[in-house]
Amino acid sequence: MLFRGKQQIIICVLTGATVCVFVLFWYLPLRRQTQAVEQAKTVQMLALAKSAADSARLPLLKEQLRQLHTQLGDYEAHIPDQRNVGPFLRGIADLMNEHNLREQVVTPGPEVEADGFDCIPVSMQCKGQLTQLFKFYRRLQSLDRLVRIEQVKLVNDSNYGGEVGMETKAVIYYRANEHGRS
Repeated sequence: MLFRGKQQIIICVLTGATVCVFVLFWYLPLRRQTQAVEQAKTVQMLALAKSAADSARLPLLKEQLRQLHTQLGDYEAHIPDQRNVGPFLRGIADLMNEHNLREQVVTPGPEVEADGFDCIPVSMQCKGQLTQLFKFYRRLQSLDRLVRIEQVKLVNDSNYGGEVGMETKAVIYYRANEHGRS
């Protein structure tokens, strides 16, 4: 009977050891691998969902790009090869006259070179009604030369009679080449 009790203890110990070996060396590593595979699967599913969402947006982005190309047109065509600033500045003064703007001052600054183009800063000042100023800016955008408005300052007159003083800093461009420099 003592032998039978020892035999049952040995069987229980061997069974426990087998269960421990099974859990430690087979079940736990397999469980970790399963979790890793499930996590990788989740990451792939998220990547596929993101790709599907991105591909659904692709036609919209293509349409936006087409619209930008249409809006920009051939912007380099608006950057002349010669400096030829005098006639352009006279054109700005003519635009101001056309819109009945008063106390006009149009002053070019020193040239600046940037990425194959030369820039000339231009300061503009005048006074007029706000609607006249907006019409002036609209026409300025439609000129055949690229103009970038960097700063606009509008100041109401002191007696609030509807007159606005405008100060603008703009930049005009032309292609940098040795023939066009003066």
